[in-house]
Amino acid sequence: MIKYALACEQAHEFESWFPSSEAFETQRKRGFVTCPFCNSSKVDKQIMAPSIARTDKAPAAQPEAQPVAVLSDQERELRATLRTLREHVMKNAENVGKDFADEARRMHYGEAEERSIYGEADLKEARALLEEGIDVLPIPVVPDDRN
Repeated sequence: MIKYALACEQAHEFESWFPSSEAFETQRKRGFVTCPFCNSSKVDKQIMAPSIARTDKAPAAQPEAQPVAVLSDQERELRATLRTLREHVMKNAENVGKDFADEARRMHYGEAEERSIYGEADLKEARALLEEGIDVLPIPVVPDDRN
């Protein structure tokens, strides 16, 4: 995994993780990399200092470090908004589970009643839906919600 420092055209700075530099470029070109503050898809990498492991001494046995952050008021507000969006979708849409891609296609092609749905789709399925002109959007998960 690679962590990139990113900035949008409005100069909002943020970080994100990607499996590879190719994955970042592919996602950026498709508009999947967006600013969490203004939703702009005009995002570029920023200059970062590389993280280089020391080789001159053996690592000391220490407990596994956990990532921590101090969030600004704006970031806390964004998390609350994302949580509210997720709760709204889950309350007001039908959960079709693993049948999401099939049901989205059926609705798109007029074979099923048009309605709000959510469910499970992997990245390959989501890309295929987008390529067919079917608007899908990942439901954001706030990291605190996973605990």
